[in-house]
Amino acid sequence: MMGVLVILFLTLSPVLCVAHLTGNLAFEAKAVQSSIGDKQGDAERAVDGNKESDYMKGSCTHTKSELGPWWRVDLKDVYSVSKVIITNRGDCCSDRIKGAQIRIGDSLDNNGNNNELAENLLTVPEGTKTFEFKPIKGRYVNIFLPGKDKTLTLCEVEVFAEKKEVQSICVPRNLALRGEAVQSSTYDKQGDAQNSIDGKTLTKYSYGSCSHTEEEKDPWWRVDLKKSYIVTRVSITNRGECCPERINGAQIRIGDSLENNGNRNKLAAVIESIPGDGTKKFTFEPIKGRYVNIFLQGERKILQMCEVQVFLGKIYTKKRETMWSVYI
Repeated sequence: MMGVLVILFLTLSPVLCVAHLTGNLAFEAKAVQSSIGDKQGDAERAVDGNKESDYMKGSCTHTKSELGPWWRVDLKDVYSVSKVIITNRGDCCSDRIKGAQIRIGDSLDNNGNNNELAENLLTVPEGTKTFEFKPIKGRYVNIFLPGKDKTLTLCEVEVFAEKKEVQSICVPRNLALRGEAVQSSTYDKQGDAQNSIDGKTLTKYSYGSCSHTEEEKDPWWRVDLKKSYIVTRVSITNRGECCPERINGAQIRIGDSLENNGNRNKLAAVIESIPGDGTKKFTFEPIKGRYVNIFLQGERKILQMCEVQVFLGKIYTKKRETMWSVYI
């Protein structure tokens, strides 16, 4: 019966799913690196789906200056990888990546840097560059930069496999990017509700990518996904340079009603806290809804967020996870 359900969902939603996936396997996969040279340069920035090449806009990785820095993504399964696309840093220091190696395989010996060599970056790739090669089977894709006093920065890494090696699967997508956001009030012109679904995780308010209400009773923020979806995960990025405690106690509510501005929909999670400059994932039992609210009860409260991401739920087969891709 489960197999029948999988086929049904894939058929009903061609927008979000494809049979024989040729999409980016690295998108939102688990990524790690040898070190973190800057607080906004963690490894997962290179698999966030954002090719922004200006490091200050918060979508690139950054190691320390060290011996043989590396970055690795875990695809969670073995694929015949035949193409890797790398977006290099554009605002500064693009030549740092020269000499880096793309290595693919199943071993974690030497952190995966002993796996098969797929490509040597002998020249400096400007912007986004595609590297195609004879298929190599592997679960891990490494970018390894040999040498002393080296710094590795990547703004996006995309990984693609041959069709025949991949089962039907759907890639998770942030539904909020296509939504429309409103909030109970707006503090100033750069604190608009829509800033929290602009696809950027910039956490400094002056950069103009965060929402901000006035100080008031029970402030709220809401995104309209335009259709009802089965939602099981919401990620929230908190403001970094000031007042991270303001979000403490906020509720995530999901449903189809606009009663009390959507703040009476089903409770999905309560936000105890999110570190300043941090992103926290909230996973919960599937809830069907068109509206996702962040609701902060209390007197004299301010609600501020720098990004809200909303993701579909999951069903499971014996072979792999597959996303719920049907909308109701």
